[in-house]
Amino acid sequence: MSSVHYDSLRVLEWDSLCDAVASFAGTSLGREATKAQLWSLNQTYEESLRLLEETNAAVEMRKHGGCSLDFGTIDAVLVKSAIQQAQRSLAVNGNEAMAVAALLQLAETLQLNLKAAIKENADWYGRFMPLTEEIMGLVINRSLVKLIQQVIDEDGSVKDSASSTLRRSRDQVRVLERKIYDLMDSLIRNEKNETPFMEVSNIDGRWCIKSGADQLTGFKGLLLSSGSGLGSIIEPLSAVPLNDELQQARASVAKAEADVLSMLTEKMQMDLDDIEKLLTCIIRLDVVNARATYSLSFGGACPDLFLLEGKGASTSVMYLSGDKISKTSYPIKREWTLYMPKAYNPLLLQQHRQTLQKARKDVSNATAVAALQRAHPVPVDFFIDHKTRVLVITGPNTGGKTICLKTVGLAAMMAKSGLHVLASESVKIPWFDAVFADIGDEQSLSQSLSTFSGHLKRISEIQSHSTIQSLVLLDEVGAGTNPLEGAALGMSLLESFAESGALLTIATTHHGELKTLKYSNDVFENACMEFDEVNLKPTFKILWGIPGRSNAINIAERLGLPSIIVDNAREIYGAASAEIDEVITDMERLKQDFKEKLEEAQHHLMLSKDLYENLLLARRKIMEHGAEQRSRKTQELSEAAAVARSILHKKVRRLRASAIQSSQATPANKIRHTLAINGQHDTAEYNEPPVAYKSTSFVEDIKQSQSEKSQVPKVGDMVHVSSLGRRATVVRVEPSKDEIVVQTGNMKLKLKLTEIQT
Repeated sequence: MSSVHYDSLRVLEWDSLCDAVASFAGTSLGREATKAQLWSLNQTYEESLRLLEETNAAVEMRKHGGCSLDFGTIDAVLVKSAIQQAQRSLAVNGNEAMAVAALLQLAETLQLNLKAAIKENADWYGRFMPLTEEIMGLVINRSLVKLIQQVIDEDGSVKDSASSTLRRSRDQVRVLERKIYDLMDSLIRNEKNETPFMEVSNIDGRWCIKSGADQLTGFKGLLLSSGSGLGSIIEPLSAVPLNDELQQARASVAKAEADVLSMLTEKMQMDLDDIEKLLTCIIRLDVVNARATYSLSFGGACPDLFLLEGKGASTSVMYLSGDKISKTSYPIKREWTLYMPKAYNPLLLQQHRQTLQKARKDVSNATAVAALQRAHPVPVDFFIDHKTRVLVITGPNTGGKTICLKTVGLAAMMAKSGLHVLASESVKIPWFDAVFADIGDEQSLSQSLSTFSGHLKRISEIQSHSTIQSLVLLDEVGAGTNPLEGAALGMSLLESFAESGALLTIATTHHGELKTLKYSNDVFENACMEFDEVNLKPTFKILWGIPGRSNAINIAERLGLPSIIVDNAREIYGAASAEIDEVITDMERLKQDFKEKLEEAQHHLMLSKDLYENLLLARRKIMEHGAEQRSRKTQELSEAAAVARSILHKKVRRLRASAIQSSQATPANKIRHTLAINGQHDTAEYNEPPVAYKSTSFVEDIKQSQSEKSQVPKVGDMVHVSSLGRRATVVRVEPSKDEIVVQTGNMKLKLKLTEIQT
């Protein structure tokens, strides 16, 4: 990339934004990688879509809670050092080994949390893509983690239990140190009366006695050091053998520790490639998480990033809308080239948040906190029609024109780099291959002012490097020289960009002549920064389709400048210019009226939508109630039919029982019964009544049978016994068994109720 690319991003203060995003990374290597990724300006459109898709997945993971990508617990630098040591066949130290174990444990926890979330709801698998596949593909050696934890303590030291040799050596060191300490203590006690100031000291691992200045000791020893006024350091002769033995024991400890670490390094070398890939993956996930955390922290929205492949109203696009990529191969007509409602400048938002945090720390300064909360940065609206190639923004100084340019430029870079744009809703923004800017004013945080020649040189470089997919931002075009020449040069430059230059050019200017370009070329559009003439302050809002008008004379009049001077200025300014300003005033008034009517129409439209939704809800409830009533009636009919079938079955059983009894009667009765049955069958066969009539007769028969069943004969009644063909007297009645006992002459019979007739 040429220097003009980096110079453009520097004047946009892209480096400050990169630092802000990188601060959300959990590791030092992640912060470095975040800056490197954001400063990589060669992304293709497909790569930008992939970056946005990764950011969306990380946002979903943070919203889920259980799958947060928090890497602040690992030391990536130590892990990288351990990998480099193992690659050189050098032993890793304890802290490096513990850092590797922490990395493996974090990756395992991340996998387990992801599996738990997917098990809870399978939709999370797709919502976390493409990070799902990357996390699931991590290779983790759990046995290596267990081995490291067995031999290395949390502080990075080798445990005594790591080897028997190490345990014996350390025990020997402790015994020798105790012996030497007891020896030194006894020597000091013996000399304390003659030499009051004496203490034990350790010089290069050897235990010695330090005495005060010009003091003589009563024991023999080796003088290690002395100085006038500083005292002497003496190693007693009795302690020399013990010190020598202690040094040998410590050497044995060091060798035993080195052996343990060498064994551990050999185990790591077997999985070194997997560990290196794991570290690379974790750093990449840390970068993605930094982008997502920044977007959530500042309330960003995923941009609708689309690719314009031509000029004019009809364009072929591929875009990422919302949280998912949607690719189309057919032409789509878009209404807007750039649609950014209520977009914030991220640097102003960050600066305001930092100032507010500092003010809140001062508990006594509640008034300042309230004032800062009211002075929240003002968002800007950018609605650029698909036909517009050049936008000219006019307005007063300190009115926010430069901030608008930086807001658009940073938003384009953020969308291209996989960041959410800080806006109230999803913005529609084209993918730009590069963003070029010529901004040099007192509002720049770098405070670098450019001369007229410097402006022209930079604009010339921008024009030579820009393509039909570039965004060009020009601040105060044509300024810094004679107004007439500057205006002519500015008009020529903008017409050049409109004809064969960038996809979109946005320029700010004070030259009134540039406002007229819209009326001679449809690819130009005017906008101005609103100014509150009552309070004499800018509102930092953009008015679209309206060129800015001069406010200097009116402001001077309101500030109390003598009327003769104001009138003379108006006369010099010219009646024609005054009429133009009057027309602009009327346009602003019409614009405001249209905006109010539009808001009113949108309000009524929302009410209509609510009423329509309520009607749909009522209709659905009525249909559900009708279906419920039909189901209930059907159930009642089914139950009634079941009862009727049960009664009919009982009636049939009784008729069959009566037929069996009739078969046991006299031959004459049997013949009569058979004829009766045949007659009934013939009647049923040839004279079958209508269905309704049959149903009625069945019901009547059922009622009649029930009434007959209820008329049980009493004791003493006379009944007719069909099997005997004679009458008999009822002697006993057993209703529970449907039986009675009758007597005829000297004979008693037990009969069923169905065998008698009353």
